[in-house]
Amino acid sequence: MKKLLFLNLYLLFTLCIANGQLSKIWSFKTEGQIFASVVTDVDKAYVGSGDGVFYAIDKTTGVPEWTYQTAGTKFSTALLMDDLICFGSNDGNLYALNKEDGSVLWQHHSKGEKEQDMWDYYLSSPILYKGVIYWGCGDSYVYAISPKDGSEVWKYKTEGIVHATPVMQDEKLLIGSFDGFLYALNAESGKLEWRFNTLGAHYFPNGAIQKAVLVNDGIVYFGSRDYNLYALEATSGRVLWNYREPHGWIIATPILFKEHLYFGCSDGHQFCCMNAETGIMKWTLPLTMRVFGEAVPVNDKMVFGSHNGILYLVDASEGTVLDQFRTEGHIENYSEVYSATGSFKEGFELYGSDMLGSEQKILNLGSILSTPTIEEDRIYFGSADGHIYSVHYSGKAAPGKIK
Repeated sequence: MKKLLFLNLYLLFTLCIANGQLSKIWSFKTEGQIFASVVTDVDKAYVGSGDGVFYAIDKTTGVPEWTYQTAGTKFSTALLMDDLICFGSNDGNLYALNKEDGSVLWQHHSKGEKEQDMWDYYLSSPILYKGVIYWGCGDSYVYAISPKDGSEVWKYKTEGIVHATPVMQDEKLLIGSFDGFLYALNAESGKLEWRFNTLGAHYFPNGAIQKAVLVNDGIVYFGSRDYNLYALEATSGRVLWNYREPHGWIIATPILFKEHLYFGCSDGHQFCCMNAETGIMKWTLPLTMRVFGEAVPVNDKMVFGSHNGILYLVDASEGTVLDQFRTEGHIENYSEVYSATGSFKEGFELYGSDMLGSEQKILNLGSILSTPTIEEDRIYFGSADGHIYSVHYSGKAAPGKIK
């Protein structure tokens, strides 16, 4: 009864914030947590879940058209190309399936996946460039692979786990590693052209790079576990500027919109808008939890998810919240972490004696660690409550790209 009363008060409180721009069309419940981003084609949405299953979901009905069982519990965001869909799993394999029926076309076997810690949610997502698939792995290698049969073209060894997604720039493959280096590799040969070492921080001396970089007009932008956001020259790796977030990691890949960078922070619990040329902050939006996934621009708005299980719609110019969509896990488990006013409930410690227990309570909120995929008036994403969501957005938008 007490929990029900709390929930009613909380829903009344949150209805005062929401204005109806975001509403659920359907959700499909898997049996595991979802950290990867959903990718879509004309009629299906694709994503892997912690139950070891890769799903192809009908975009209209929310019902699976086919599934494929792996031996893993974590997936990369998938790559769609022609009749093939390709993704990595923490069983150590890169899979290529027929996207129409889920039949296996080939597998590439790595030397085995690894996980750095409980916040290492993501796997490197494969990309296609000039007829070659590029992919990073927890075995510390960056791979170039033939899309025809999964055979190896070349591989390059770093000194750490590689879960960042590669990005191409002027025939160079840019990819970060948990060893704290950003590597620029020749796309054709795999030879090192330059590398940049992050500064490191007291408790995180490696300055691990967990996710993809952003490249624009010859400048490479990326965050690190050393609390810094960096801007480098793409040709040489020379530092142009860096911004140090006082409170914690910057994991999310920044996105560029109208000459500004937008990104979320870890323990800073905020979403930021910064001048891309100077690194000077324009505004920050305080939140109640971390942001690891990327934002997607929708007209003059930003859509992004948070560990708190909320999908936010924010004015890109001013940083004001226009609407919020709450996952099933957030609605059901909010009172396990928060009070009705949004602060941590009495007795909850984010980094106390039971960090594992606290992290599980956070994930039970239906944490949105993925990047939303947007098609006109539809938003697709998965969350840690195991659901795949299709959400209606009342203002149509250009398709959003996954970073």
